[in-house]
Amino acid sequence: MTPTLDPTPTAPSDEATFVLQKVQPALLGLMDGSVSTLAPLFAAAGLTHSPHAAFFVGLAASVGAGISMGLAEALSDDGAVTGRGNPWARGLITGGATTAGGMLHTLPFLLTNLALALQVAYVVVGSELLLIAYIRYRFMKTPLASTIFQVIVGGGIVFALGVWLGRFGAAG
Repeated sequence: MTPTLDPTPTAPSDEATFVLQKVQPALLGLMDGSVSTLAPLFAAAGLTHSPHAAFFVGLAASVGAGISMGLAEALSDDGAVTGRGNPWARGLITGGATTAGGMLHTLPFLLTNLALALQVAYVVVGSELLLIAYIRYRFMKTPLASTIFQVIVGGGIVFALGVWLGRFGAAG
């Protein structure tokens, strides 16, 4: 006898709804903001040797990415079929988290000493990536070791690219 599937969908739990409608959009934004702004920020620091210039590149990248990601999430679906909730709420969460993720490692460039700004930014980047890994572990039930590896390797590649491009561009 073959089992029959119940065609009546069951309502997701409150925790599943929270993860789907709040945590997932925030994690998406935080990951994008934290990783996508690394290359332009560190390339600008390497090219200009100016924390002031690097700060404004990071600010522009963070806010621009936040707007882009917020709109992309808000316009991706209306939530009716997927159960992902209000699209504009998701867009605000994603856009805000994207901007915050980019700004966390941009803020050290308000320091006037470039070497100090870079050292603080390196620590902030590492902390951001570990926070992302923890959120994935806690809410998405991803094994901690594999999520740390994935996030650190992915972020590290983009970070190294930005540093390399800054040095390569400054040498030319």
